Amino acid sequence: MIKTTIKNERLIAHKTECLVIFSTEEKNPSGKLAELDTKLNGIIKSSFKNKRFQGKLNQTILLNTKKPMQAEHLLLVGLGKSIEITADKLRQAAGTAAKFAEKSNLKTVSFFIPANDPANYISVALSESNESFAQTVVEGSLLSLHHFDEHKQLAKDKLSRLKKITLLTSLKSQVSSLRYSASKGQKITRAVLASRDLISQPSNIATPTYLADKAREFAKSFGMTCKVLATGDMKRLGMGALLGVAKGSEEPPVFIVLEHNGGTKNDPPVVIVGKGITFDTGGISLKPPASMDEMKMDMSGAAITLGTLSAAAALKIPLNIVGLVPASENMPSGRAIKPGDILTSMSGKTIEVLNTDAEGRLILADALTYAAKYKPKAVIDLATLTGAVIVALGHEAAAVLGNNDALIAHLQQCGEVTGERLWPLPIWSEHEKAVKSDIADLKNIASPGVGAGTITAGAFLKAFVEDYPWCHLDIAGTSWSGEEKPYTPKGASGFGVRLLIRFLEQEAKKTSLQKK
Repeated sequence: MIKTTIKNERLIAHKTECLVIFSTEEKNPSGKLAELDTKLNGIIKSSFKNKRFQGKLNQTILLNTKKPMQAEHLLLVGLGKSIEITADKLRQAAGTAAKFAEKSNLKTVSFFIPANDPANYISVALSESNESFAQTVVEGSLLSLHHFDEHKQLAKDKLSRLKKITLLTSLKSQVSSLRYSASKGQKITRAVLASRDLISQPSNIATPTYLADKAREFAKSFGMTCKVLATGDMKRLGMGALLGVAKGSEEPPVFIVLEHNGGTKNDPPVVIVGKGITFDTGGISLKPPASMDEMKMDMSGAAITLGTLSAAAALKIPLNIVGLVPASENMPSGRAIKPGDILTSMSGKTIEVLNTDAEGRLILADALTYAAKYKPKAVIDLATLTGAVIVALGHEAAAVLGNNDALIAHLQQCGEVTGERLWPLPIWSEHEKAVKSDIADLKNIASPGVGAGTITAGAFLKAFVEDYPWCHLDIAGTSWSGEEKPYTPKGASGFGVRLLIRFLEQEAKKTSLQKK
């Protein structure tokens, strides 16, 4: 990972290839920016005056600096209107700056961190969202600079890459808190990038067994416990839904149990469940060939679960957290399940399979039943579950459905801060009725003409939820990006890790207060 350092130094004396200062749309520079502008003979003010720079969100202008300033270049990056600043806009701006520096073949970049002053426009905005300036800048920068080039023949030393990021403060008293916040940002980012890499791996590498090996590796690195259930274990538990999906593949399924025991022994855990279909052909209900290559990302929920657990352990969050990953391929073969087949789930409920391409909800059904053994305080599942969610919400937000309004609202609030937006959808009795089967307890898709594909998928999952608060996040539209964004590359986004970490940290605080 790119080296990140903290320095206490005057702006004018700091030596770097590029000094980044964030600005708003206000016409005249203020605060430290105004002081600096005076020493630079008004080059910043003149950039505003001639409209070369207007401070709009993610707008940039590179200014060549001269003595007395030691920085070779000054990069202004826009945050938009001061009254509209959010933590995610700052994260975007940091990503924009870091990518600009890298594309300019720079090796070092420094970000000015303004004093924690209530009058400071950025500090005020961030205090409202409880987000640290330093953490946000580190996240935006490092997330924007990651490249998945493991399978390219380019010599790594020939690639132009940013080597060092410095967070610059003029207050010595800020150094310690900035160092903590930056370290936290690094740990979270490392987990997001690990998730992205898992999703980006081709399915001939990222098999269910590969996911299990990665889970063991994360457990060893971060002091967690890991248990991997094999086919025989799943048969003994009666996981007929998961095993049914796996029948068509030569790759054996696994059921991964990853545990971070950060709380006290008897504290009920938060359970996170991630769909782990490492490649989805659709099975006998074969998908069209166009874009089928992207179906390696159908294990995004699994990757986010493993990344979240590793970040929680690295941050030593004082909470018991369990990660469950049912993992399998969905392949057509002579052994594969067929439309019309009936499977018996771990819960004992029978499922009529009407479409083998609605396989994610089948493997999650057994995982949700397994989750009940922990008597959890909450269960959250993540899955690239339906194409219908893209019809409803596009690629701008994930759908959230569940049985607990407070849990839904809390997750939604966390997502607003981290820039991973959620939008709630209902599960009404009509939706639950729509997944009732005539010849089994349930059917895995609703009848033609019912519509509400994302909701009826949620209604199906709800049938396997026992007496615990539960939320389902459909991340089919957000886990993979078709275009490059300020801190998200084209491809795997890692959507959900930062949201869940924020949620888990707040749950840990709540638990601590309840014990006092």
